[in-house]
Amino acid sequence: MQNNSLNGNTAMPVISSFFGIYIRMYHADHAPPHIHAEYQGHEALVEISTGYILEGRLPKKAAKLVGDWCLLHQAELTDNWQRAMDLQPLGRIAGADND
Repeated sequence: MQNNSLNGNTAMPVISSFFGIYIRMYHADHAPPHIHAEYQGHEALVEISTGYILEGRLPKKAAKLVGDWCLLHQAELTDNWQRAMDLQPLGRIAGADND
């Protein structure tokens, strides 16, 4: 995998993947609660509560898939965010192609 993470670190657990999109979350990351979505060399920080891209860029279809997926799995993502803040292991979440 390329080292194209927005903050230069690709050592994040993959918590989900679907349609070639990888969803990661850092431990002890900055607010607001968000995920890192990677797709075909693009990366974006996506806010868990809204599904909106906070930083970075994804192709339009991928951005829609990730945003919708965030809203559908908001409770699980929020739980994982709290685990990440507590430096606990993160749980896997079903991808959009497994729902």
